Amino acid sequence: MTGVVDPEDLFAEVAFVAYHFGWSHEEVLSLPHWERRRWCAEISEINERMNEPTEPAEPTDPGSSESTQGSFIDGNGEGVILQNSFDTE
Repeated sequence: MTGVVDPEDLFAEVAFVAYHFGWSHEEVLSLPHWERRRWCAEISEINERMNEPTEPAEPTDPGSSESTQGSFIDGNGEGVILQNSFDTE
């Protein structure tokens, strides 16, 4: 590794971490490259786990605001879809 970060990768990493954590541009840029990449991997792993389909233990009442634990998808198949992963390739 040469220590030089591709500018396109840098923009993608900063945008990804800043978006998901709400950190400022300066905060994300102050991290060493290896740590930004690690945070990208951690965020991606969390998003992938959150997007895994889960079966409700009990049928969900369509009028209920409760969702299945561990999922943002309710019994009607509606909910929040998160970006699954960070990939610069």
